[in-house]
Amino acid sequence: MYYVYILKSNSYPEKFYTGYTRDLKRRLKEHNSKGNKSHTAKFQPWKLHTYIAFDDKDTAQNFETYLKTQAGRRFQKLRFKVS
Repeated sequence: MYYVYILKSNSYPEKFYTGYTRDLKRRLKEHNSKGNKSHTAKFQPWKLHTYIAFDDKDTAQNFETYLKTQAGRRFQKLRFKVS
């Protein structure tokens, strides 16, 4: 399975992050790890807000890409209560 996920920052509740992975537990641990050098490091710790499972990689990647567009952000606000 491939997962598109939305994380919410515990420290900055207005901050959300969208991504995709095959291993949701591992990826959340990576976002919250002390050695994390990515964009998400400064907003740690993160918690899982929403995730959706897909059985194929292309569909998951396409949905993640859509969620990062202006229309996708509106969709997130309306359907997933992401601010």
